[in-house]
Amino acid sequence: MTLPCRWWKPVWGPLMLMIWALSLSACKSLPIVVPDMARTSQDNRVQLEGARGPLTAAQSKAVLDRLRGSGKDTGIFARHLALEEEIVGSPLTTGNRVVLLEDGPATYRAMLAAIAKAKDHIHLETYILDDDEVGRQFAGALIERQRAGVQVNVIRDSVGTIGTPLEFFKNLTDAGVKVLEFNPINPAKARKEWELNERDHRKLLIVDGHVAFLGGINISAVYSSGSSGSFSREAARNEAGWRDTHVQIEGPVVAEFQKLFLATWVEQKGEPLVERNHYPPPVKAGDEVVRAIGSSPKEPYSLIYATLLSAIGSAETSVYLTNAYFAPDPQLLTALEDAAARGVDVRLILPSKTDSWLVFHAGRGYYDRLLRAGVRIYERQGVILHSKTGLVDGVWATVGSTNLDWRSFLHNHELNAVVLGAGFGSQVQAVFDKDLAGSEEITLEQWRRRPIDKRILEGFSRLWEYWL
Repeated sequence: MTLPCRWWKPVWGPLMLMIWALSLSACKSLPIVVPDMARTSQDNRVQLEGARGPLTAAQSKAVLDRLRGSGKDTGIFARHLALEEEIVGSPLTTGNRVVLLEDGPATYRAMLAAIAKAKDHIHLETYILDDDEVGRQFAGALIERQRAGVQVNVIRDSVGTIGTPLEFFKNLTDAGVKVLEFNPINPAKARKEWELNERDHRKLLIVDGHVAFLGGINISAVYSSGSSGSFSREAARNEAGWRDTHVQIEGPVVAEFQKLFLATWVEQKGEPLVERNHYPPPVKAGDEVVRAIGSSPKEPYSLIYATLLSAIGSAETSVYLTNAYFAPDPQLLTALEDAAARGVDVRLILPSKTDSWLVFHAGRGYYDRLLRAGVRIYERQGVILHSKTGLVDGVWATVGSTNLDWRSFLHNHELNAVVLGAGFGSQVQAVFDKDLAGSEEITLEQWRRRPIDKRILEGFSRLWEYWL
């Protein structure tokens, strides 16, 4: 997500915006990523890994054949997967179990249950960690496990937790929890070069190296009632609940998420961690094929951005995207338009209300172009939409923290899981259909009748989309 609403306070707002602008004097740009989709990628070039290590070429092909046979007639496996592997570098891993978690309450229940069972270590990486009923519940659970001998390590983003009192984190550290502030706002606290504009937008929980949780859900009471009703602390500001999506993953791919957490800890120069069993022997937990994708501004380009473009470019039947913050760059716009021109059913579910009006109106500024190209756009009603999910051809699915905006692709550390196969795809499809039922479709005729004040807001907001 973009900066939390509480960040825009009278004192902090103007000061931080000036600092932010200065830090952007040397602007980055998105790469020209044009995957060679004419190249034919053979399945045997894609090597999968399982609980016992890399699969043979024949075993990998058998898994991909099974996935292809269980879904729609699509060329995404042949055209996309080998290229994705070259782009991302992390392996496709089989033998996993993936559970889709809808909204905050279900996600928090699953996360707290896993924390309560921890025996060796807990790793938590989050953008927002509020000092409210939900944040204090998590803090209490983490402290209890720390006192029971489980080592708890937390990475919290400095901007995302700007409204959380330092006393909240002191209570954690006093109990022995290791808390690392990601890219501190205060330059005097910087452990390396001061990089205010690079934020850790990941939401990741790993317990004992066996189970991982990731997606779009922060730790905050705004999610307390999910999308089915109002929520407590923020009710005065907005009566709508928050609609979001997370996943719970068990199996060999958890080690890939663990690598990403530990790499961030080292890159941020956190103090050496207590020796623990961070990589227990992998155990087969299910039949899902998963790839972990982490993006960082340190890389030449966003890995998630590149693989998403490739997946859309490989689509033959459908592209269904649900996203909270939509301010696309030219390449993403072209990829969506080209897919629609090929006859692909391209649908976007976007917010009807938001906590970031600049991104909201910047994204709406592209509606006319997309609608003319045949892309269908829906706005989710009655909730604050915060999900970041994608489904291509019913068999390539992604859930994570990445928004479809410049900030996610250029400046944020983001984390997504890509899951292959019609089984998990059907779970994502069911949630997409549910959100679709709660949305209103935007037609081109209707959109062109919008009032002039909306058009002015769109034009103004698009001037700022790079910084949002």
